[in-house]
Amino acid sequence: MQQLSKKRRIDKVLLGFVAPAFVFYVAFIVLPTVMSLYYSFTSWDGISPNIHFIGLRNYIEIFTSARFGNALKNTVILTVFISVFENAIALALALLVDRVIKGKNLFRSLFYIPVLISGIVSGFIWKVMYNYNFGVINALLENIGLGALKQDWLGNTSLTLIAIGVVLVWKGAGYYMIIYLASLQSISSDILEAAEIDGATAWHKFTKITLPLISGAFTINFTLSLINGLKVFDQINVMTDGGPGFTSETVVYLLYKVGFNEGRQGFGTAVGVVLLLVILVLNTIQQKFLRSREVQV
Repeated sequence: MQQLSKKRRIDKVLLGFVAPAFVFYVAFIVLPTVMSLYYSFTSWDGISPNIHFIGLRNYIEIFTSARFGNALKNTVILTVFISVFENAIALALALLVDRVIKGKNLFRSLFYIPVLISGIVSGFIWKVMYNYNFGVINALLENIGLGALKQDWLGNTSLTLIAIGVVLVWKGAGYYMIIYLASLQSISSDILEAAEIDGATAWHKFTKITLPLISGAFTINFTLSLINGLKVFDQINVMTDGGPGFTSETVVYLLYKVGFNEGRQGFGTAVGVVLLLVILVLNTIQQKFLRSREVQV
């Protein structure tokens, strides 16, 4: 009986610790999600008290809208670009830092610095760098005799998405590098030494031992890349405002433009709901695919 009473006291204490977090979770996650789902079935400007229920009209417009199709295409291109190049560069940097004997902490800090810069600031920095008249990129091309390659990098509709993708890769690769580096340093040196004694080349050690043993890091990083790619906003807002035309407008930026600039909060919320479902579906598929290839040590 005394043990039961003690257990109840412990349960109450634990509940007291959990309650604040649960209240915040319900207030800032659950309720907004439920309200967003409701607003997605309405015609509302976000300010007026008059909210008109219109059923599935917002969703019908989404799936028949050329603008949404274009935004979805841009989002997919950016997401694939980011996922591939961020992880490739991050893994290369992690391998480089892992093999450095002197100055390892210095290199790790240097590669991580872009992560600390806010999305807005990084957008401004690269917007200046991409400037046709005084940007450092065109100036560099001019100085090395490649002036013919000078571009209006953010004004060329064929290059705008790639130019934004480069900024996102530059900013994010250092973060994923840290995850890969932690995974690399968890590999026992005995395994690699045994493989070397058996005559394995550096390439075989990398492909047959290192890559399988850091597969968990791949799962984490590709998941984060997927989510970050689908919700890109800051750099687009600063660098192109979705332009030229709609060539760099993503799903999240479409949500922002129609919801806040055009006063169509109901439609914008419906776009957000669709984006949430897309993220959940793609993340589930990716998790299942990547986790099936993880190696348990």
